[in-house]
Amino acid sequence: MISVIICSAKEQDLVKAKENISQTIGVAHEVIAFDNSDGKKGICEVYNAGGKLAKFDILCFMHEDIEMITPEWGKQMVSLFADNPNIGLAGVAGGGYKSITPSGWYNYDIENNGGAYSNILQGYKRDGLPETHDYNNPNNESFSKVACVDGCWLCARKTVWQEFPFDELLLKKFHGYDLDFSLSVNLKYDVVVTFEVLLRHFSEGNYDHKWFEEMLKVHEKWSYYLPVDADKVIKGDLAFNEKRAFRRFLQNCVNEGISRLTLIRVIWNAKPSRFMGLNMVLKLCFALLKMEKKTPVPRINDQLLY
Repeated sequence: MISVIICSAKEQDLVKAKENISQTIGVAHEVIAFDNSDGKKGICEVYNAGGKLAKFDILCFMHEDIEMITPEWGKQMVSLFADNPNIGLAGVAGGGYKSITPSGWYNYDIENNGGAYSNILQGYKRDGLPETHDYNNPNNESFSKVACVDGCWLCARKTVWQEFPFDELLLKKFHGYDLDFSLSVNLKYDVVVTFEVLLRHFSEGNYDHKWFEEMLKVHEKWSYYLPVDADKVIKGDLAFNEKRAFRRFLQNCVNEGISRLTLIRVIWNAKPSRFMGLNMVLKLCFALLKMEKKTPVPRINDQLLY
């Protein structure tokens, strides 16, 4: 019933993941794993290769540093898709609003942001912080519709993946695939966060310069479509909020040494958005040219400061 697809970097992690899946999934399944320890293939290419080999109707794309906690979680996913034919993609963390301003699945620098939805035991191997249970279910639902989901664990109908495969031509590394896939699926189907499945993710994301570069590619591709407001909370002040968020983003980037020429291109590439327009583009460029480098204020789990 479920084909689990894994892009593997560490054999010992893969062995543990396979054993855990077998013990917890509760339905007929297969694990399609690719040894990518040399990092020569991007995750989009690997995931598409796995999708082509899959024999079941539900595809689960997951990291190998994950421990599934919910017993028989596979039955939950089979029921979710069977009972809700318009759901195309499900995750365990996601954002109700995706801004024009470059970011990951959640927009830390925008006011009136929409909801953050999650049910995940998040570890911080890199930062050395204690594990947290990130549970955010503001509407007390079994699942919530969102704009995009985090890529540590993704479940999709195989037919949806066939219609909207991962963009391996654009994204050749290990970032941005979740945001891009979410926005693709959102064109036609619902993207949701499920609260019926709990997992442990042992490591946090790595928001470095490679992540930044891939995010810019995704935002350039989808600028005509952004913002996406699944929560329907952003009203007439959207342009004001986005302008203020974009200014914060630009200041953060200046603080981190990103060149102004690069940032002018980022602003210009956002122009196709229905909420940007030439006037906002010019204002943001002018504001950028006046910005001075300041000492960044560190923030936990910040997806803009890398």
